[in-house]
Amino acid sequence: MNIQLKDILYKVSLVSTKGDMEVSVNQLAFDSRKVIVGSVFVAIPGTLVDGHAFIKSAEEKGAIAIVCESLPTELQEGITYVQVVNAAQSLGLMAANFYGNPSEKLTLVAVTGTNGKTTTVTLLHQLYSELGYSCGLISTVENRIMDQVLPASHTTPDVLAINELLLKMLEEGCTHCFMEASSHAIVQERTAGLKFAGALFTNISHDHLDYHGDFDSYIKAKKKLFDELPKDAFALINADDKRGRVMLQNCKARPFTFGLKYPADFKAKILANSLHGLELDLEGKQVWFRLIGEFNAYNLLGVLGIALLLDEEEEEVLRQLSKLTGAVGRFDQVFHAGITAIVDYAHTPDALENVLKTIQKLRTSGETLITLVGCGGNRDRGKRPVMAKIACSLSDRVIFTSDNPRDEDPMAIIQEMEAGINPIDQKKTLTLADRKSAIKTACSLARKGDIILIAGKGHETYQEIKGVKHPFDDKKIVKEFLELLHKE
Repeated sequence: MNIQLKDILYKVSLVSTKGDMEVSVNQLAFDSRKVIVGSVFVAIPGTLVDGHAFIKSAEEKGAIAIVCESLPTELQEGITYVQVVNAAQSLGLMAANFYGNPSEKLTLVAVTGTNGKTTTVTLLHQLYSELGYSCGLISTVENRIMDQVLPASHTTPDVLAINELLLKMLEEGCTHCFMEASSHAIVQERTAGLKFAGALFTNISHDHLDYHGDFDSYIKAKKKLFDELPKDAFALINADDKRGRVMLQNCKARPFTFGLKYPADFKAKILANSLHGLELDLEGKQVWFRLIGEFNAYNLLGVLGIALLLDEEEEEVLRQLSKLTGAVGRFDQVFHAGITAIVDYAHTPDALENVLKTIQKLRTSGETLITLVGCGGNRDRGKRPVMAKIACSLSDRVIFTSDNPRDEDPMAIIQEMEAGINPIDQKKTLTLADRKSAIKTACSLARKGDIILIAGKGHETYQEIKGVKHPFDDKKIVKEFLELLHKE
């Protein structure tokens, strides 16, 4: 791809320029290790590393232009230097221009919030595929171009990868793309330069405070997505979340709401909720869905709202939605010998509480609920005792184990979790740091009719220990142990 430097700087807030602005650019890079001859290197100040420290390395590797917030003291002959107000934001605008602004040529919808993002975008991708559209997906679990699956390593890819992915979607004939927008990505300007047809806010609760510092900053990170929506976009928020209305303050986009409890533009009432499905009254229309639990009622309602705001026909949308099953690792069930095992990504206090309360509502008699839970290493430590307390208060038996310990000692993480337990609840807990042994123990404790919840990793097919990702699939392992330990 060849384009002049001046053209990819369109809409970028410039401070000064030195050198030839008409040089041809064949690549953008913000990692100096990826610079090749003809690259533009964008020096981004980061939380751990400042890209300005790698300008010299980029120059030596053949960068023809440097975009930065602070000019180096020595300017090299034959290299163009562009000083900008905000390098991260500039990279987003430059990436969009470099790839031909693909987000302007398809219908791009973002979903943000603490919980429900993956299920919502997955349902949207499934729905629109069933409606006959060619569409793309950018999610925690996977990226998709129609049926082609591309592995995902972050909730939201970097801004260069996003634009390259959107361009590929366009080239393959996609008309729509549904993407998760994490708070990290929004703050790091990974959504800068993208044109959204609309955005949805699911909910907000305690998460990622290790990164954002405090809850107010976390809320502002989510709000930034809505602040930057254009006038012709829609902003759809959960009316039942007390912070939902904050997203609409100073938002230029058209405001809409959805909910189960308070007045909203898109409203529903739960008529039936069991391990086999969910029946909703959608303002007079009674529809049965295969998804389970109140949290999925919100996800379905959000999806319906988006589809109607994008002018789809309601009857057909509801007909297709009623057939869908949602995302892998989200209330994912395994049935064997009368035992129900549920694998769920619940890795925040709010998500864990939602799943456990959902299970409580679905219980019909004297089933024992066994919860297996851990917390990730090198992440928000404040939620560890909170999650342990929630697990104990809403379960009959609790097994504390490792999640993705990363660089931390699994037992040290568990001890921080156990600090949140009431002394009276200690007798219902077990500690097994080895996750596989913990799952086997949960299966051996279960009897016919009992429910096992394996929380925290959901769709993940690995366990990260000391920088190495070891193969590990909760759903596969619990299925094997149930079949081994319980004969039908």
